Amino acid sequence: MSTVRPFKAFRPKPEFAREVASKPYDVLNSDEAREEVKGHPLSFLHVGKPEIDLDPGTDVHDPTVYAKGKENLQKLIDQNVLVQDPEPFLYVYAQTMEGRTQYGIVGCASVEEYWNDTIKKHELTRKDKEEDRCNHVRVTNSHSGPIFLTYPDNTEINAIVSKVVSTPPENDHVAADGVRHQSWVVKDKSTIQKLQQLFAATPHLYVADGHHRSAAAGIVGRERKLANSGHRGDEEYNFFLAVCFPASQLRVLDYNRGVKDLNGLSSTEFVNKLKADFSVRSIQGRPRLSKKGEFGLYLEKSWYVLTAADDLLKRSDPVERLDVAILQNHILNPILGIKDPRTDKRIDFIGGIRGMGELEKRVDSGQMKAAFSMFPTSIHELIAIADAGKIMPPKSTWFEPKLRDGLFVHFLD
Repeated sequence: MSTVRPFKAFRPKPEFAREVASKPYDVLNSDEAREEVKGHPLSFLHVGKPEIDLDPGTDVHDPTVYAKGKENLQKLIDQNVLVQDPEPFLYVYAQTMEGRTQYGIVGCASVEEYWNDTIKKHELTRKDKEEDRCNHVRVTNSHSGPIFLTYPDNTEINAIVSKVVSTPPENDHVAADGVRHQSWVVKDKSTIQKLQQLFAATPHLYVADGHHRSAAAGIVGRERKLANSGHRGDEEYNFFLAVCFPASQLRVLDYNRGVKDLNGLSSTEFVNKLKADFSVRSIQGRPRLSKKGEFGLYLEKSWYVLTAADDLLKRSDPVERLDVAILQNHILNPILGIKDPRTDKRIDFIGGIRGMGELEKRVDSGQMKAAFSMFPTSIHELIAIADAGKIMPPKSTWFEPKLRDGLFVHFLD
């Protein structure tokens, strides 16, 4: 049973939506965010990354940062930029990128279901990043960026969504990156109840993106529960902001890797070692990977295609069959000595949205010695691993388009 609960969202007035909506806090560093908000005083980055309004030397975990986020959020409300809906509603949020549209149901998911694994996870979280988002939630008293959840397709949910989006949207804007964002309010009580019933019949929701945000929501929700002697279970802190998308509509991009050195090997020695588990062929131009088990390698201004041996793709463990795991277990660890990609400073991760040119740029500049392009992990692999109770290697998936912060805000009381 999965909970998707209506709530009284704070939302930007339609005339402010484009200015308010911002990229998630974790896809920009502080300097990039400062550049992004120039000339955009209403950008929700002032809430999600409030250090941009403080001295550049300020520690991003300093209490003044979270206090500034709270102040900036309240300012948007006081200026009547963000306005709360009068009743609890559900919402439909559509994103269109390169001709593809994905439609998500916006509501609140259950903290209790996060802890009992009705909401399934596939990544480990870092305590420092968890604590950062916990402090943001604690101080602002809000969930200001939605968790990206997915679920197996349901034809009845799809039919309801199709009916909702056949009406004019309340918000419709195209962001600077060309992604179109639209949203509709589901006000009809019978429709809300039907959606809740359909999700209640859905055994699991899956965290596609937002593991640290969902962990923070779970931690703070549990804290509030323990601190409230009159806890009932229906308080807002028991729920967190989420957008639920059907799995078939999601687009997963490659999440590529760059390495700073070859662990003392020459380029020739490195390529020869690869041949133990991979066929290696040199190609002209950039690779177009067509299937699992294929990898691009950029080295010394040349591209290669590596094809994994068949037995590596037939392992019984669904994690070991992942391309990112094959790369880690048969190249990065045994050949390059990168044992823990979460902590090793010799590896960097490059989202596929940046393209092959970014890999070439990193290597040609000397920042990296070599780069690997990956065939994207599928949403079905993600669900299979979550169902098996296993954990993916870090940076296995890159979802596009990213959900925008600020279009919906949920307060904990």
